Amino acid sequence: MNIVDLLEKNARLYPHDTAFVEIRPLSTNRSETSWQIFHQRTNRLANALSNRGVQKGQTVFLLGRNSLRWLECYFGVLKTGAWIVPLNFRFTDQDIRYCAQIACPVAFFFDEEYAARIQTLKDSLNSVKQYVCLQETDRSSSASLETTMVEGAEESPGLPIVDQRTCALYFTSGTTGQPKPVCISHRNLFCTALTEGHNNQIQHQDSLLMMPPLYHLAIGHLLGVLIKGGKTVLLTERISPQFILETIQSEKITYVFLLVPWALDLLEALEKKEIIPENYDLSSWRFTQMGAQPIPASIPRRLKAIFPHMCFDATYGLSESAGPGVIHLGVENEHEEGATGKESLSWSARIVDMEGSDVETGQVGELILKGDGVMNGYYQNPKLTDETIKEGWLHTGDLAKRDKKGFIYLVDRKKDLIISGGENIYPAEVEEVIIQYSGIYDVAVIGTPDERMGEIVTAVIQRQSGATLNEADILEFCEKNLPRYKRPRFIIFDQVPRSLTGKIEKTKLREKYC
Repeated sequence: MNIVDLLEKNARLYPHDTAFVEIRPLSTNRSETSWQIFHQRTNRLANALSNRGVQKGQTVFLLGRNSLRWLECYFGVLKTGAWIVPLNFRFTDQDIRYCAQIACPVAFFFDEEYAARIQTLKDSLNSVKQYVCLQETDRSSSASLETTMVEGAEESPGLPIVDQRTCALYFTSGTTGQPKPVCISHRNLFCTALTEGHNNQIQHQDSLLMMPPLYHLAIGHLLGVLIKGGKTVLLTERISPQFILETIQSEKITYVFLLVPWALDLLEALEKKEIIPENYDLSSWRFTQMGAQPIPASIPRRLKAIFPHMCFDATYGLSESAGPGVIHLGVENEHEEGATGKESLSWSARIVDMEGSDVETGQVGELILKGDGVMNGYYQNPKLTDETIKEGWLHTGDLAKRDKKGFIYLVDRKKDLIISGGENIYPAEVEEVIIQYSGIYDVAVIGTPDERMGEIVTAVIQRQSGATLNEADILEFCEKNLPRYKRPRFIIFDQVPRSLTGKIEKTKLREKYC
């Protein structure tokens, strides 16, 4: 069975149940679709594309923000046997041209807000034969999604799908260089759906508040709900703490995935009494999950102080593993502060040294993974694929350690390791301490060049609104809570840049301060 099969199954078992809801805060606009209608509309699109000549193994670009139409395009393309290529909507024109040179898309779906950009790009996208705007608009000379769907029948295309074959091409965000194209198969996506559904104990009655961008493999959270035929609520545009709570109340949300920036915003608003939780009916909210980076232990602790009956879980994954769920904490282990968790039911994990040998318990090494979610490889890059997947093991580039109880703790990215005077310093460990100081909203630790030590620890600190902090206060706190070699030598007060998936963009900080 694969993801396409699941749509047909849900349409048969739960035809009139709500599948997806889209809410646009700025316009207070709400729309929804049932499993039956969603299945029929994606069939129409798949048949229309097939009639227009889109074939198995060809690629189709998709550029847009979270929406029902985005999802219809995603699953409609999967039903044709072609490859869907979701693009980061923050990509520059140069990024899009680069992706097109590699993937050679035959069709391009896009939101109307990008219509003018697409018009200027057309001359350089020679492989694209058809452009489709997701909305009906006068701003684009292209066909609309609705007029395209009219051409297709609502019966299933009935095309045979081989689960091991690539069905999606995900270009990594490009924060560490040019985006890398990751080949994801139907089996990979089904593995993620099965793992997320199992890890999070999803039931048909559950509803997910989905805020991370769908172009990223965080879509795996949605797939975990899809496998049970539950409801997913998409928030688009600006996301505020108030609107998160309003949506939980109005949509009876049971499951919320929070990135660190949203959690920090929510906590700041709650702790400053800008939002009073008693003013909302949040009784449906049973479960919060966080991921995409090491989670400071202070965040779930602060959340539990405000919502003592809410369960908390952490999850880990990456694009090359088809998204989240590879390692998870489990709500029964939320007391294991700082732990990311243990490998999930269909995954194995090891922590190895530079030679590929397992390190001892408690020692830091590279996290490597094996499971059905491991990507097919990097598109048209066998050298990089062989460097990343060795004997079936995916080398993540993430540093981790395992304790005596088997819990895995993410330490940092290999590339972010600071070597100062011969000592290895993991920025995430320093960030974990500094973030506990009152008045700090966010913190990023980087290594800056030093003639004598090689690198020294530098902390970039973003103050909470209205907070008055100075360098001396922070340094004094670090003296009491960090060993000498880990203490920051420099404190910089500045914004901490994060990607839309919540990761600190340390490349930008290094470019600015190194």
